[in-house]
Amino acid sequence: MTTSIKETYRGLYHFSPKEKWMNDPNGMVYYKGEYHLFFQYHPYEMTMGLMHWGHAVSKDLVVWEELDIALAPDENGMIFSGSAVVDWNNTTGFFENEPGLVAIFTHHLEQKGSHPVQTQSLAYSKDNGRTWAKYEGNPVLKHDTFIDFRDPKVFWHKQTQRWVMILACGQTVCLYHSPDLKSWTFGSEFGTGIGFHGGVWECPDLFPLNVDGDPSKEKWVMLVSVGDSQDYVEGSRTQYFTGDFDGLTFIPDVDSKEIRWLDYGRDNYAGVSWSDIPAEDGRRLFIGWMSNWKYANRTPAEEFRGAMTIPREIELQSGKDGSVTLVQKPVRELENNRVPVLELTNVSLQEAEKALSTLRLESYELKTVLASGTSIAFKVRKGGRVETVVGVDADRGELYVDRTKSGLQDFHEQFSGIQTAKLQTQFQGEMIDLHIFVDRSSVEVFANHGQAVITDLIFPDGDSMGISLATDNERLLLASMSVYSLTTSDKVLE
Repeated sequence: MTTSIKETYRGLYHFSPKEKWMNDPNGMVYYKGEYHLFFQYHPYEMTMGLMHWGHAVSKDLVVWEELDIALAPDENGMIFSGSAVVDWNNTTGFFENEPGLVAIFTHHLEQKGSHPVQTQSLAYSKDNGRTWAKYEGNPVLKHDTFIDFRDPKVFWHKQTQRWVMILACGQTVCLYHSPDLKSWTFGSEFGTGIGFHGGVWECPDLFPLNVDGDPSKEKWVMLVSVGDSQDYVEGSRTQYFTGDFDGLTFIPDVDSKEIRWLDYGRDNYAGVSWSDIPAEDGRRLFIGWMSNWKYANRTPAEEFRGAMTIPREIELQSGKDGSVTLVQKPVRELENNRVPVLELTNVSLQEAEKALSTLRLESYELKTVLASGTSIAFKVRKGGRVETVVGVDADRGELYVDRTKSGLQDFHEQFSGIQTAKLQTQFQGEMIDLHIFVDRSSVEVFANHGQAVITDLIFPDGDSMGISLATDNERLLLASMSVYSLTTSDKVLE
């Protein structure tokens, strides 16, 4: 696929569709050397509407090839969010000589004079996801009372030797199990009296992770996205819980009694993890939709609207106080697209500022390490009156992104703002690291080894490419600072 990079806000290393509207990532699965990324797609308009599943594949999580539409609406309704798995043992009976891919998705059927009906359905592919056949027995799961009954995430539970589905059910999630992906039995429900309920629950995920990489300390992580509401200025975002899961019931840890966000920015929503990553890889890989339902239909756009975050690796780490926190790291594959621009070691503020002042970049990666307890602010995509500030406020113990002067903002009255994330002291040592990814219309910041994460959209003009820094400590020494330009080879000038 060839897409134009002449568009002002098309990211150079973030996936976006060639044209029209995209939102939630769907059906993320790894099979035969390819990462599959399906996505909510409206091929005819620049806003959400008649939803299909778009499809892209990658061999390295960086360079993506957009393929033909995978799933289109039918008599059962539009194609809403869902997941995909490899049916290694042919539990469905769809395959013969080798495994194949099965998509589990929500059919959304509009009805005149009544509320929409949401049911769960199957489709399968025998040619590595290039073409799909819908199961003739669709839908495979219905509910008589839930209006919001959607976004199935399915995985194989080894201990019970059956499929498990986690599904959004209004203000909770429901867990079902099945031997064959066709017949489903209700197991349990989770969410009453716990977590954030400012909007409808959506796009759940459930998976095991080893704390600090120790196989003897396994925990289960549940992700739940929470939709927008008029009463919540931050709009849509994703929360997480840690706990235990026996194949039937999720039991949350004490730490999960507090609301914990996956990302403290405004623009990382509906994210879920890839299925069937090989055991020898061992990573839990994640991607999210880089927007917010507060203003998603109104963001500046030319040929397309919607992009994904950079892919990330999710881990669980224990702090000095014994608490367990979810952390995120950019996938290592991004390093293959680096072009070194600047490398400094043990430099003063003045030296670092002088070096940065010579740079003009629109898409890049910046890494720095400095002493804990120091306030610092990087101004990125800077030019004229435009700038986005990424910084650490030592007095407040916070990471922040200030996009109040980041460029276009008048498309929505609640777009402008400052997002903050607490830097948890139990994860801090004598030094603190900042890892910043800047693209044409986004900033993604990872601090404290991924404990604090902020993802924000920005819309600067094309000439705002300066970088600067400031600090309250004129004697500051930066242990290191690196800048790399980033791009990918799937987008070329037309």
